[in-house]
Amino acid sequence: MGARESWEHEQEAIYLYAALAEAEPAPERRQLFACLANEARAQAGIWENAAVSAGAPVPSTFVPNARVRLVGALARWLGPARLRPVLAAMKVRGLSTYGMLPPGHAMPKSADEVGLRHRGAANGTLRAAVFGANDGLVSNASLILGVAGAVGATEGAASGHAVLISGVAGLLAGAFSMAAGEFVSVSTQREMLEHQIAAERDELALYPEQEAAELSLIYQARGLPKEDADRIAGRIVANPAYALDALVREELGVDPDALGSPWGAAVASFFAFATGALVPLAPFAVARGPSALPASIALTSATLFALGAAMSLFAGRGALRGGLRMLLIGCAAAGATFGIGHLLGAAVS
Repeated sequence: MGARESWEHEQEAIYLYAALAEAEPAPERRQLFACLANEARAQAGIWENAAVSAGAPVPSTFVPNARVRLVGALARWLGPARLRPVLAAMKVRGLSTYGMLPPGHAMPKSADEVGLRHRGAANGTLRAAVFGANDGLVSNASLILGVAGAVGATEGAASGHAVLISGVAGLLAGAFSMAAGEFVSVSTQREMLEHQIAAERDELALYPEQEAAELSLIYQARGLPKEDADRIAGRIVANPAYALDALVREELGVDPDALGSPWGAAVASFFAFATGALVPLAPFAVARGPSALPASIALTSATLFALGAAMSLFAGRGALRGGLRMLLIGCAAAGATFGIGHLLGAAVS
């Protein structure tokens, strides 16, 4: 990243800090954003001098572009917490304060403790697998029952064959769609985070004192006394083994160890969706007669309840309540598509 581009990013950050301070109701965060704006002005001055030395002077007046003005307006309207991913991509610091635990959360006492709460949860993969399987189950069950309602799957093997073909098509279309969506999503997120980490690395090399000051401001906003915040931030920035990792976690509120693999996410999404989508389809592949539809409904219902109970583990709710809720939601979706399919089948017959 060139010096002039870095200067522009700092100017954008100054503009956004003003918008965030205006929108933020908490006085501690308002003060944090005001102080971060001052730090950004100092860093912009450093980049301005570097740009002049490189023969690329910066404009005398900075005019934010339409994107920056839009994000500032959205931050004032929706609040900073709802725009964390967008703000992180635009060089806004202090976002980790929106991920903090309630008052009384212990502050880090050493570099080893910095950013622990941002590190990826061990159940992240399991959570994605459960939700992906649930998506495949509900969507393909709805498709299969919609087609069954239209063609009358209980009337013979020919109509059961139509349901089977439709279900296979729905499984493949949904699984490939999920895989493609996850690949693009994770790739975009990874590129954004890599860009931010590279920017932090450049800034840490150019002005470590200012980076330590920003880190200290974040700790102070989270309740640590200034003397302790300065001491911890200074020790972190002075240690290359911790500095970049800590700055990315605490300033941006992201986990550099959780960038993720686009191909891994795509493959996992494909198989999770396909596994769920296979459940309502299996009875039609095994039994082509009138018993296929009731068997599909029974198997789908049991799996919906099990997945709902499993999802309750992530929501902190009772398994019975979670299972019944998912069962009712899935049955409502599948029942609606079955009824619509039946009406359409009767209308075009």
